Amino acid sequence: SIDSRKSAVMSAALGAGAHMVNDVSALTWDAQSAAVVAAAGAPVVLMHHQGDPQSMQKDPRYEDALVEVYLWLEERIAAAEQAGIAREKLLVDPGIGFGKTVAHNLELMNGLALLHGLGCPIVLGASRKRMIGALSNEATADQRLPGSLTLALKAVEQGAQLIRVHDVPETAQALKVWRGLRD
Repeated sequence: SIDSRKSAVMSAALGAGAHMVNDVSALTWDAQSAAVVAAAGAPVVLMHHQGDPQSMQKDPRYEDALVEVYLWLEERIAAAEQAGIAREKLLVDPGIGFGKTVAHNLELMNGLALLHGLGCPIVLGASRKRMIGALSNEATADQRLPGSLTLALKAVEQGAQLIRVHDVPETAQALKVWRGLRD
């Protein structure tokens, strides 16, 4: 997949063989990006964010993070469909760490299943995120594997269909054991 907010990068990557677009702006940053995705017929991940990357962590505020993220993603799904992207090509990501405090991230993780109401597959990218460090004596990114596994299992437990991780073999093993316990 290609991870970009820029339509030119999306277009070049899709032309070079990328099969999916992950846009941390949910197609809001570049006015041409929705048209590029629609023309390519590629799946696209619409990720929630609050603010721009330079300032989004300064003072993020929500009255109810889970509900606000849901409603924002609902609007972005409608906009993507209006731009000609088929609903079955849309995936949603709550944007852990993108304009959210640790408390907001925990609220989203604990209520992730609500996003199934949007009718799109759920993607979660929480691997090695800052919230893990904040909850574990400021562990550095290279020491956040156990927390990353915990968040991946929590997401899958709530039905998330795609998990973006740094530690693929370790996460795959944790998921196999988790499934074995359930089976």
